[in-house]
Amino acid sequence: MAVGPATLPNFEPISGFRLGTASAGIKTPGRLDLVVMELTESASVAGVFTRNAFCAAPVTLSKKHLAAGQPRYLLTNTGNANAGTGAEGMADASGCCAKLAELVGVKAEQVLPFSTGVIGEKLPVEKIYAALPAAVDALSENGWEAAASGILTTDTRPKGASCSLEMNGQTVRVSGISKGAGMIRPNMATMLAYVATDAQVEQADLQALLSEVAERTFNRVTIDGDTSTNDSCMLVATGASGVVCAPGQAEWDQFAEAIESVLRELAQAIVRDGEGATKFVSVEVNGADDSAEALKVAYAIAHSPLVKTALFASDPNWGRILAAVGYAGVEQLDLEALKIYLGDVCIVENGGRAADYTEEQGQTVMNEEDILIRVELARGDVRETVWTTDLSKDYVTINADYRS
Repeated sequence: MAVGPATLPNFEPISGFRLGTASAGIKTPGRLDLVVMELTESASVAGVFTRNAFCAAPVTLSKKHLAAGQPRYLLTNTGNANAGTGAEGMADASGCCAKLAELVGVKAEQVLPFSTGVIGEKLPVEKIYAALPAAVDALSENGWEAAASGILTTDTRPKGASCSLEMNGQTVRVSGISKGAGMIRPNMATMLAYVATDAQVEQADLQALLSEVAERTFNRVTIDGDTSTNDSCMLVATGASGVVCAPGQAEWDQFAEAIESVLRELAQAIVRDGEGATKFVSVEVNGADDSAEALKVAYAIAHSPLVKTALFASDPNWGRILAAVGYAGVEQLDLEALKIYLGDVCIVENGGRAADYTEEQGQTVMNEEDILIRVELARGDVRETVWTTDLSKDYVTINADYRS
């Protein structure tokens, strides 16, 4: 079950970035579950990672290898998170890096590993070792679509975004894929996302850009409030187009917006494919004193099981939204000035139910697949938006049966 269109874009190939996908049979025989991404030697690489204290072994190792120098390969397996696996998990992640490095003729430190799947189980490294040659043989600049499928776990469909823009009379391309459907409150990025561009960007500028746009995109989605142990988002600039992009240039904002638009599309695709989701819900909070205050209110609504189950039932139970705003922790909240809307329908004003509100108006909004909940705090000029889903019976079933 998913909300909205499921089609992948026509991916713009990124010169200097190749993807190869194979089946290692890590959890399901014959399923695509191993992806190798090859970066040109001159590429700049940026990354943001989970803030979960129990971060997975591949996250720890990727951060270490990214800081050490020039990454050349990204290695992703699904079906097993290699998280909560202690020293043995670190050894297994290192072994996978070494095996791929030996195969392609680079240093092990130039391989960044990524894993997703069940937490607490030993990584079946022998299966990965056996499938690596096939993934390397499949490397192609047109390998985006297969890779989009190869990184999935409980997702019902692959997720991708792609665009191109003209800069200084030349074409710059951006493409990306992501995965995630449950255990989603990124707190940095998402479960896994990979975006590449053929622009030339210094590593420090690329890292600053990724950190900034991830905050406004992946850090604004939540399915269930759970932050994964394996969240990783990588941004690669190969430089193959020859177009130099740097802050302060006239066209930097145009380039930054292109990167942000791709990340936003990937982030929202995760919400639309949330486990058991039947609604795509935007929670918009306007008129806050600061961002933290706005997000308190937005997440109180987005994480409320009572609000989320009402959304699943298409029940305009506005009292649940009012209650969530009330317990969000905003100090000295002026209830008389606050307003709450379902779509364009005002449901709360002057401290209670809006005088003109009717159940029929609320029902019309709640019957839609895409729903906007808007809160006007009337305290300042800060605005934040969080994207989430309803909470369905299928979410419970999917997660109850996840390991079976």
